[in-house]
Amino acid sequence: MENKVSAHAIIRGKVQGVFFRMETKRIADGYGVFGWVKNRSDGTVEAVFEGEQERIAAVLEWCRKGPPPAVVKDVDVTWGPYTSRYRGFDITF
Repeated sequence: MENKVSAHAIIRGKVQGVFFRMETKRIADGYGVFGWVKNRSDGTVEAVFEGEQERIAAVLEWCRKGPPPAVVKDVDVTWGPYTSRYRGFDITF
């Protein structure tokens, strides 16, 4: 049985200007996870993921490393209920 949830993540470190958003979208799409990712003015990256908990966990594991130029220092995750609000995964601004 599916265990659908949502996760809100703040990723800290050298995560802007290193294709983090584009690669996060690619990974989320590959796992069938919906939501969005964006750069924040404080230099962090923020993302919301929705879907099966195991798939989100795999995307979050990737976020802890990021693409090769990134240097991820921390990923804060807040889990929540599934909302079915998203129909795909977007890069937002």
